[in-house]
Amino acid sequence: MAAAASTVHACRRRRFVLPMLLLLLAVVRARVTALIVFGDSTVDAGNNNAVPTAVRSNFPPYGRDFPGGRATGRFSNGRVATDFYSEALGLGRAFVPASLDPDYGIRDFALGVCFASAGSGLDVATSRVFVSTPASINQTIEQSYLLTYTEFTVPKYTEYLVGLARAFLAELYGLGARRIGFTGLAAMGCLPLERARVARGGCDEGYNAAARAFNVALATMVADLGAELPGADIRVAEVYGFFEGVVREPGRHGFARADVGCCGTGTYEMGYPCGAWAAAPGGTCPDADRYVFWDAVHPTERASRLVAEHLINSTFGHFDN
Repeated sequence: MAAAASTVHACRRRRFVLPMLLLLLAVVRARVTALIVFGDSTVDAGNNNAVPTAVRSNFPPYGRDFPGGRATGRFSNGRVATDFYSEALGLGRAFVPASLDPDYGIRDFALGVCFASAGSGLDVATSRVFVSTPASINQTIEQSYLLTYTEFTVPKYTEYLVGLARAFLAELYGLGARRIGFTGLAAMGCLPLERARVARGGCDEGYNAAARAFNVALATMVADLGAELPGADIRVAEVYGFFEGVVREPGRHGFARADVGCCGTGTYEMGYPCGAWAAAPGGTCPDADRYVFWDAVHPTERASRLVAEHLINSTFGHFDN
């Protein structure tokens, strides 16, 4: 990464999963009437509850601050960013239901639905890391950034994934989608999971450099593709700078900690390892609102709200004009 532009030699067998978010918006007379969500664990609303995978969060302490204290399968203490976005659009509910939730049907999805699934990716190799069956939803269209160091340099893998994203967008356009929103990648080298590996708990700047390079390539592709597709409104929201500002100066945003998560030690726990702390005295922090991260990877409800507000104010709010 210092040689982010050449080969990557450190931690050759590590896999780096970076989330992205993709939104489809149904629009009637310039008003957004439905929100369709694709993504990974940062916006999974509970689809993984119905998928044979080791990546789950439908148990305490997840969901402790969700209405009713229910662990829905969201990787958060409460709601995720797309829930807040749905609420801000005035769609009549404060969350987006998961497509595989048996409590909801096709009529419920008229206002929006979440197809996001934890561990998913454009590259089918992403899902195979976490899922036991190749036929799962994870293999389809949800997006993450997975660097397999033994096979790709960062530039080559970036090019490969951007090509997959372009093909997916073109397919969605062919199916009738016209308003599509992407997030770029955040400063993923600043996740507690990555900071725990770096001396003195600093961010992994190599990973951050890879994220920035991907964002540039994605934005260029989207601009080019949008110009080719009549009537398409495809937007990429800049989330890297905002997120980096929050984790590097948490106090300015009302947080006390950004270096560790609220659950357990806050350095490695996610999913079942986080759940193991549920019954332990002091197993989770008493006030998640003081933390940027809920576990070692995923933001708290409050951090997700701030991200949603940023996305709305900077980019996605303009879809409703």
